[in-house]
Amino acid sequence: MLRRRLVVGSMAFAFLFLTSVEVTYAQPAATGEVELLVSAPTTEELKAAVSTPSEPTWPTLLEMSDRSSVLAWDMLLVSVMMEKVEQAREPEGARSVAKEMAKQNYGWGEKQFTCLNTLWTKESNWNYKSRNKRTGAHGIPQALPATKMEIIGTDWRTNPVTQITWGLHYIDVRYDTPCKALAKFKRSRYY
Repeated sequence: MLRRRLVVGSMAFAFLFLTSVEVTYAQPAATGEVELLVSAPTTEELKAAVSTPSEPTWPTLLEMSDRSSVLAWDMLLVSVMMEKVEQAREPEGARSVAKEMAKQNYGWGEKQFTCLNTLWTKESNWNYKSRNKRTGAHGIPQALPATKMEIIGTDWRTNPVTQITWGLHYIDVRYDTPCKALAKFKRSRYY
């Protein structure tokens, strides 16, 4: 399954890259046709090109339009996000992602993360597949009803980052901090 996701992600990136890059300079062969290279230039060719002020004899410059640059940036963000999702599928990775997001998005430091870690360890043991059979609460933050997480993304069943994002937002809006949410949990066994 992971291999298939990586292949699909790589294919999507390659497709977007190839469709967005414009060749703005390519030196034609003497016959007026474009010369395609099968291999990269050799070290000697590179040294000669650097030492002489003349133009190199192989196509060298690929430039991206403004639109292409945006697409490339978007693809980079997608790639980073895919890595975070895969990392968060394991409890330790989920903790790491949540700690980073809590610090970056809410300014919560080590003390607040300790409370968050305690809370979500008790709720789901940081398992994004966790589901309470009695109540129907689901995911790392044990959202009830689970469909609440759709405000962040419709992939809440399978995406731990969506669950973490929703859970952090929920705590921020409802309790202000993870330590206050944990205090509520200790009093009533839910938050």
